Amino acid sequence: MITKPNWRQSLRVGAATVGVAVATALLLWARVNETAAGLVFLTMVVWFATRAGFRLSLYVALLCAVSFDYFFLPPLHTLVLAGPQEWMEMLSFAVSCVIVGRLAERARSQTRNAVQRREDVERLYTLSQEMMMHEDASRFIHDLPRLVERSFALDAVILYVRDSDQFYASISEVPASVQAGLRAPMASPATTMTLPGPGLFSSLPLMLGLKPLGALAWRPDTLSREVATAVSAQVAIALTRSLAIETYTRMEAAREGERLRAALIDSLTHELRTPLTSIRAAATTLVEAQGLDEAGRRDLAELVDEESARLDKLIGEAVEMAEIDANVVRIHAVPQHVRTLLDHVVEESHASLAKHRVAFSVEPRDMPAWFDPHLLGRVFRHLLENAARYTPAGGRITLTSRRRDGRLEFTVEDNGPGIDSADLPLIFEKFYRGKKSTARGKGTGMGLPIARAILAAHGGQIEVSSQPGQGSTFRFWVPLIEKEPVEVEPEGIHETGASKSETLD
Repeated sequence: MITKPNWRQSLRVGAATVGVAVATALLLWARVNETAAGLVFLTMVVWFATRAGFRLSLYVALLCAVSFDYFFLPPLHTLVLAGPQEWMEMLSFAVSCVIVGRLAERARSQTRNAVQRREDVERLYTLSQEMMMHEDASRFIHDLPRLVERSFALDAVILYVRDSDQFYASISEVPASVQAGLRAPMASPATTMTLPGPGLFSSLPLMLGLKPLGALAWRPDTLSREVATAVSAQVAIALTRSLAIETYTRMEAAREGERLRAALIDSLTHELRTPLTSIRAAATTLVEAQGLDEAGRRDLAELVDEESARLDKLIGEAVEMAEIDANVVRIHAVPQHVRTLLDHVVEESHASLAKHRVAFSVEPRDMPAWFDPHLLGRVFRHLLENAARYTPAGGRITLTSRRRDGRLEFTVEDNGPGIDSADLPLIFEKFYRGKKSTARGKGTGMGLPIARAILAAHGGQIEVSSQPGQGSTFRFWVPLIEKEPVEVEPEGIHETGASKSETLD
């Protein structure tokens, strides 16, 4: 059975034979002399050498020499050379064919090598660009073997990182023999080594200066020594950069954690001392003061109650922030009507909203949706307390809900003094307190970050818009998930009055 390469070679030999025969027939028909015939045959040898290689050009040179001698050198129609001139012509023709064919083959080889080098440079450039585009250091190390495999059209690539003693591969399983070979120190960092195992992997160590970083293995062995060395150097640099970024990220995370813990301790220390001081002073007065009338005792008791509630709130926010930092927030979605949620959050914020007019709007068809009412209630609690804190007594706070583009959207709008433009980009950062918060001396700067983290865990987002003197609007959304929609009676705008009884009771 003839293989595909032999079939192609046979076709080329047949085409060369037919080409020489046709050229000879045309030369005989044109009745050219031996000089012109020799030049034509020499041109054919050069053409085949540049197009098909040196071996085929030698075959063509042999055919042309036989045709040249048989049809154009006297005595004609014989393979006998009559005299020194014929011998000289034949020898000159043969030597010219060999030299020209050799030169053409060398030029062809150089062209092929130049094209290959250009392709290798382009692949190396593409590989370096793809390496630089990765920002996730840990993910980059996993993807690196596949990048090399794709860039150079390899069957498999294996990366061994010495520091972590880990293998990363573009194949599902790394053979044990290859693992042992990559772990073993190599005799020369510049020498490609063949590893035993399926497919015969080739490998090179990864070095940064004199420091070994690991090893890189690939199959098949189609990379030249220069390209393999360049690839291993690029991988070593990228691996060093990735490990440095990962180390720096861990250090930054540790420093940020320390900074946040210090800020949390400082903030809580300051915020907790204020109500504790008030509680202690009121309690001491109640215990030690003589001649205190009933009204005074009632005022001190109310002070203790208010500051105790404030202290409880601070501790609750600290616990919430600790849960978020520990990534233990879990979603427990249940089907519920939005109107029920809004009624519940307004009722929960009864004390904060007592001096404000509260209105809320729900879409006419309030069908049940799946969400976590406890978590969304916490979001509403933080937003409503903020709105009530900064909106003057008698001001209006509006809650709305609507469904759009697969989202369940909510807004909390007030007509308070608004948020300063310099504070807007920072209000969702932990422990950040704007100018108005600092001036009022209230708040820990944890409410809005907690709300944003809760919504992120729920798969949603929050944003704010504000104009100084005209109020602020917080918009947030969660994914809309519906199950067995049930129609309810239309709900329009519901507004309460300014007094406590009109507002919430």
